[in-house]
Amino acid sequence: MITTKSLKERWDSFKEENPKTRIRDAAKQLGVSEADLLATQLGETVQRLEGDFRELLKEVPTLGYVMALTRNDNIVHERKGVYEKVSFRDQTGLVLGPDIDLRLFMSHWHFGFAVDENSRKSLQFFDQDGLAVHKIYLTDRSDEAAYEALVQKYVALDQSTPIVTLSYPEKESETLEEAIDVAAFQEEWLAMQDTHEFFGLLRKHKLDREQGIRLAPEGHSVSISVDQLKKIIETVAERKVPIMIFASSPGCIQIHTGLVKKLVSMGPWYNVLDPEFNMHLREDQISRIWVTRKPTKDGIVTGLDLFDKDGNSIALMFGKRKPGVPEMKEWQEVVNEVIAA
Repeated sequence: MITTKSLKERWDSFKEENPKTRIRDAAKQLGVSEADLLATQLGETVQRLEGDFRELLKEVPTLGYVMALTRNDNIVHERKGVYEKVSFRDQTGLVLGPDIDLRLFMSHWHFGFAVDENSRKSLQFFDQDGLAVHKIYLTDRSDEAAYEALVQKYVALDQSTPIVTLSYPEKESETLEEAIDVAAFQEEWLAMQDTHEFFGLLRKHKLDREQGIRLAPEGHSVSISVDQLKKIIETVAERKVPIMIFASSPGCIQIHTGLVKKLVSMGPWYNVLDPEFNMHLREDQISRIWVTRKPTKDGIVTGLDLFDKDGNSIALMFGKRKPGVPEMKEWQEVVNEVIAA
């Protein structure tokens, strides 16, 4: 059994020997969760938060200009701006500002911490298994007094009881293809009026996302390489075509809408390093990329779906668009050019 004290000693020792290793990667190497590591710092650089995190999030706009971070194992998505139009319907929430654009799934928000480390203050939230779902960092333009007031309002009275993380069951294996009515699935794909109908289509036919894309009607999904993906991103940057980049954790989908400009490769990471938006994508962990074409009442919507070797979604990319508006021809042209090259 790992005690908080013994884990704290191991974590302190690890940081001394590996000062540049990020906490998420350190947790994997130590065989624990990121939340477990943070909890060893309670009473020092970390305070545990409690209460209804929906109500807490409604107050985040008071912090002003912040940096929102959502990630999974293979992409880090950082967007600066102000939280605006925060709303909830039961356990589902929205943040609908022009800069910070989130979809929130609160059943995955189990632990919250206020962290003050290396002169960076943040609010960090974790799933029941200790996996980070979303983080909010102060910037030099944030209202620090509002942050302190928010922390004091939601700080837990008990800062000593260890957190207890609980793993999720293993991911179910995909439905065997012979058990799927492929013709019916493809017919319903072609009848879609909105891209959001795809989720219901997958549920109805008991398919995971990549399986559904693989079974798309002819011409509606095509596999491309990582080099082709990078060529698409480089071309939209050159032509100043605004795009949408979605990255998700179990409890949050974070969306960047706009241009990408400064593209930099550093080791296995392919990066966007713009003032308001940073993306760090582990290109060596991308196993498959699909270009999808989904019909809607506004015409075809062209998307990119990135998956890892286990079939987990890494990221989604689209041309900038809104419901009721046809997809940008400039985006379609870039994707079609790269595929045809």
